[in-house]
Order: sequence, then structure tokens, then C-alpha cells
Amino acid sequence: MLRLSLEALQIVDAIDRRGSFSSAGKELHKVPSTISYTVAKLEDDLGVQVFQRNGPKVMLTAAGQELLKEGRYLLKAAQDLEHRVRRVASGWETELSIGIDSMFSAVALADDVRAFYDVAQQTRLRLSQDTLSGTWEALLDRRADLLVGAPGDGPAGGGYIAQPIGMLDFVFAVAPTHPLAQVTEPLSRGHLQQHRAVVVADSARQMAPRTVGLLLGQDALSVPNMQVKFDYQVLGLGFGFLPGPCARAAIARGLLVEKAVEEPKPSETFYLAWRVGEDGAALRWWMARMREPDVFARLAQHLPGHSA
Repeated sequence: MLRLSLEALQIVDAIDRRGSFSSAGKELHKVPSTISYTVAKLEDDLGVQVFQRNGPKVMLTAAGQELLKEGRYLLKAAQDLEHRVRRVASGWETELSIGIDSMFSAVALADDVRAFYDVAQQTRLRLSQDTLSGTWEALLDRRADLLVGAPGDGPAGGGYIAQPIGMLDFVFAVAPTHPLAQVTEPLSRGHLQQHRAVVVADSARQMAPRTVGLLLGQDALSVPNMQVKFDYQVLGLGFGFLPGPCARAAIARGLLVEKAVEEPKPSETFYLAWRVGEDGAALRWWMARMREPDVFARLAQHLPGHSA
């Protein structure tokens, strides 16, 4: 008889990612006693210690790391099997996850969500947001089934299809009170090195994170999304590139000042992306909807400081 269950692997995975038994319980909707019992039984059945305990915080032992390294492959395989079985039984997925880069507000898809529920009430819909490489990683890790507005070229290795849906230019801007606002010539690396950048932190867990607009050794304030970056630049707490539509709207209101730079940021392409071989009815509906010509314009209308 197998002494290792998928449920136990799922719990070990959640504990490792969340850092504690209680946080894992919240994610999996299980009481702490169930989490503790499952781990204790797993350790007893295997005859090894999986976690080192230090108060509420826990860390994987060497044996636990090996268990989870291989166990995550089993969890992914089981998840893939569930998806295939459900698709065979019904043309509509039981759940579909739409991943949106955190640059855009998920509210931009409100009309699409409403239209989807009119035709597919049997499919649970989940909207998630990640940042930069983390957006692509969510697709490859099956945390998202379809990406809307994924930034830049996707990762090497394939396994997905990507179609461009739009482009954004970027404007270098600072608050009127920022010292760089008084510099008349185009800003050089030397000018920028003396001040703090505000950057959006990449949410990638496994992939190499992207760093955008940051010089080597640059003092930087890392923030979770573009909305916070915009707000902090308006407050004068740092500089950086902002999407053209939201930067120009703030400049017109006197909240920001556009500055010329010697090394401007090129425009970036944003993509619609999905995994190869996926063909559920809900995914097909969303793919068709997101290919409509006004989709990217609607996303751009929900950039920070540029809400419609």
C-alpha cells in the first residue's frame, strides 16, 4: 500500500510556499489540526522528518526538499489528469482562470465576465494577477489558463501560443517637486544614479525575474503593482517610466512632469496567450472575446490614473 497521498503532498507544498501550518490551512481551507495531523502521519508513515519546526515557522529538511521536489511533478500530473477527465465528460471546463498582468485593472474585463456568465454559468471563473515574468509563469504552472495583456515576449521552451493584442509606449516622469524636474538637459545615467527609482517587483516564483528601468547599483523602491508605482511617483518618492496613457493624463493635470532621457524605454507589446493543446469551450469563448479589436483599448483605459 502506498504511504504517500496527493493530499499530503498538497499540504506539504502549501506549507513550504506559505511558511507556516496556519497559513497553509487558510489557503487549503483546512483547520490547523488537520494540517498538523496529516504532516505527522506522513512523517510517521515514511519514517523521516519532513519539516524542522521553529515556533510557528517551519522549514523543509533535506528529505522534505527531495519529497517536495518530486512531489510537485506528481501534483501537476494529477491536476492535468483531472482537467482531461472533466473535458471528456463535458465540453465546458468546471473552472477557468484568466491571468491579467498587474499593470491593468481586472475591472477592465467586467463586461466580458458578465457576458460569459450569460452563456456559461456551469464554469467557475477565477481572475488572477501577476507581474512581468510572473504572468507567464502562471500560465506554464497552470495557475492561469489564459493570459490577457501579458507583457513582452514569453519565456523560451514553448508549450504555449501567444498572439499580440496591443502596444504601449512609456514616458519618463517625475513629480514637479522632484529634484530631476529642474534638470534641463536630457537625463543621463549619471543624473539617474543619484536618485531613487520606483520599480514594480516581478512576481515570478521560479523563472528569472525581469528588472525594468533599473541601473546597476541603483537605489530602488520596489512596489507590488503599477498603481502603487504611479502613486509613489506622484508623491515624489522616486522616478521611473510609466505607461504613456496614464503618464500623459497625470502630466495634463500637473501631477507629473515628463523628462527627456538619454536612454528611453522602447514601446512594449502585450499578448494573449494560452497553453498548447487546450480546447475547452470556455477557453474558446474567452479567446474569441479577447481577440476583438477593442480589447486592448479597454485595458489601457483602466491603467493607473487613466480610469474611464
